[in-house]
Amino acid sequence: MSKKTIRVGISAAVIAGCLGLLMYQTVSESAQYYKMVDEVMVTPDQWYGKPLNLHGFVVDESIERRRDSLDIRFNIRNGAHVVRATYTGTVPDTFKDGSEVVLTGRLTPAGFEVEPGGIMAKCPSKYEPGQPGTR
Repeated sequence: MSKKTIRVGISAAVIAGCLGLLMYQTVSESAQYYKMVDEVMVTPDQWYGKPLNLHGFVVDESIERRRDSLDIRFNIRNGAHVVRATYTGTVPDTFKDGSEVVLTGRLTPAGFEVEPGGIMAKCPSKYEPGQPGTR
């Protein structure tokens, strides 16, 4: 092989290695799991401390607001599993009993700690299917 071919091969390997390392570090630092409450609460120990997007429904009459504070505690459920969530901050207008939510934060033995700005309440669907053959 010529020296030029060897240099090109080494350069390509170094560039590919650097790009691979950059991709790995970027993805591993900002990666978050998107899980439903029932998926996480089957084996909660394995999820403690990991960044999560947790999807569920606010349990009716579980919202507790601390007086003169932005602290809020509530339960979210999916299926038969429920987890207690804590949050400090303002909540979206659509956040209420029974609303579908996605929380961003970390699971701890005490419950789910929502990070600032980490509540997304989904809007209820206004689509209602009509009768077949009618407009």
